[in-house]
Amino acid sequence: MFRTNLQTDRVSSSQRSSSKVDDATVVGYTNIMILIIFFFVVLVRLPRSFARFHHRSEWRSGHFLRYVSVSKKAIGEPAPMESDSLSWCDIVDLSTDGDSETLVPEKSLSQRLSFPDSSVPPHVPSCAPGFSRVLKLMHKRLVPGVSYIHLAVMAIWLGILCFSAFYQANPFTDPHRLGWIAVSQLPFVYALGTKNNILGFLLGIGYEKLNFLHRFIGRIVLISVNTHALGFFYKWLLVEDFRGNIAKPKNTAGLISLICIDCLFFFSTAFWRRKSYTVFIATHILSLTVLLFALLFHYDGARPWIYVCAVIYLIDLVLRAAKTRYAAATIRPLDELGLTRVEIPKINSGWRAGQHVRLRVISSGMGLIGWTEIHPFTISSVVNGQEGLVLHCKKVGKWTKSLFDMAKTSGLDEEDRKVTVLVEGPYGGLGNRIIASFSAAVFVVGGSGIAFATSTVQDLIRKSLKKQSRVKFVELIWVVQDPSSLVPMLPLLTAMIQDSILTSMAVRITVYYTRATIGKFPFPDDFFRFPSLAISPGRPRMQPILERVIDHTVEEAISKKVSELEDTTGLFVGVCGPVSLADSVFADVDRLDSPRRVEVGGIEVHEETFGW
Repeated sequence: MFRTNLQTDRVSSSQRSSSKVDDATVVGYTNIMILIIFFFVVLVRLPRSFARFHHRSEWRSGHFLRYVSVSKKAIGEPAPMESDSLSWCDIVDLSTDGDSETLVPEKSLSQRLSFPDSSVPPHVPSCAPGFSRVLKLMHKRLVPGVSYIHLAVMAIWLGILCFSAFYQANPFTDPHRLGWIAVSQLPFVYALGTKNNILGFLLGIGYEKLNFLHRFIGRIVLISVNTHALGFFYKWLLVEDFRGNIAKPKNTAGLISLICIDCLFFFSTAFWRRKSYTVFIATHILSLTVLLFALLFHYDGARPWIYVCAVIYLIDLVLRAAKTRYAAATIRPLDELGLTRVEIPKINSGWRAGQHVRLRVISSGMGLIGWTEIHPFTISSVVNGQEGLVLHCKKVGKWTKSLFDMAKTSGLDEEDRKVTVLVEGPYGGLGNRIIASFSAAVFVVGGSGIAFATSTVQDLIRKSLKKQSRVKFVELIWVVQDPSSLVPMLPLLTAMIQDSILTSMAVRITVYYTRATIGKFPFPDDFFRFPSLAISPGRPRMQPILERVIDHTVEEAISKKVSELEDTTGLFVGVCGPVSLADSVFADVDRLDSPRRVEVGGIEVHEETFGW
């Protein structure tokens, strides 16, 4: 009787195994489904790609840093900054007719230079007009730094993988399926974690914008792998042969893979990224490399997926090496801002406004292992400038503090400290979004986020002079803690305003300081008597500012529409700073009425947040 039941169980088990769908086939179709959705999104965003690359120069910009000879000072580029602070009386008088509401310095727009629009870039909205309300809803923040768009992407991804996990299988009794899901998702984890991100390139998005998906899929792999391993551990313990099974070479390799993935998760938590960035990077590189070799010995069927991961990783390493430049740099402390200014004169081209580079300082002054660290910083200078590539490195951690302290230690025979650096990039930025195709732009930046605004506004001034920009109004809002922070940036900001007078674009800059001043105010009472550059206590009220810019943009379009058939092409809002600042700007934009959005041609927000 017992033998008959045993035979019956074996027969039923054999029937189940023969009828069960192949795990490799399931995960293969799962990835095909994900790729179909991905390429559909790429197809939807394709018009923006065509619009960006309509100009020949875009094919050469934003990929590799280089040096080009510069014959003369370019519009939008300030004179090289001196170490001494600029005296308030040295500033050119930009006074106007006294109207504090106008955005226009010295001349009204009708008196400014006017150019034909034959060279302006085409404007492609981020979505069709009928979907603007849906997009507005999707930009709402669920939690700080996470919008409903992020939630929707993660929910769709998780739903597809859950279907794959439970389709004709029970992952709680058969751990094989979860192992297949984990290994099939590794190519996405590697691709989304690389700096030269092919997925981001096709979407027109910087790698840092897709980092949330890299972390999310990584956690799915973590849960899948641990559940997969625990299932086998449980089976081996039931038959009381755990040692014998774990000692088998393929299972030992699987255990090493499990340890690598768990280490990746543990050392990528916020604690380690904040306290020891070097440990985070070192464990990532070591674990990701060992993981691939361990999986090769764990299961032969996983090899195609591992080869894809290896190719993605190697291509990224090759491109990162090709994008790295060895150069000499001058570092200078800016005490009022608590940051270090890094100037690299032998690199002055190859990036787009808003992009960042990764900086490594080769100097013993950075500490025992400080020279091995590499950190991202937004480029604050315009291309083809005499100063070259300029970075502003905020003193917020051990590495940037060492850089700041080293900058304060000048050599005996030179005014500023010279160091050797490795610069890798450029990366990130605006992607396929073209600011010059909008009718107006508002920049809201905090602290060292001014680097993003200055590089972008200078680029807009140049393009406006070359008749390659539609932008007619630029409002720059800079939020700092102390009003003295404005002192070292004053030459650059005033140069931007002066250069804008020669274009058809008006620039207005307002600095808000949030901390009460101690001692003497750094500027005379009558210093800010013109509306083009102003300083104010407190925090900016963004909604009235946005309303005012929309009013001026619409009025200008109406006044020129009859003669030049000019329509509004939207308002660009760029924010760079902490996550809280970005969330508040999104909330303020969200409060604007739909008719106001339609009047200006739509509103698009681009964020660059600290700490990604």
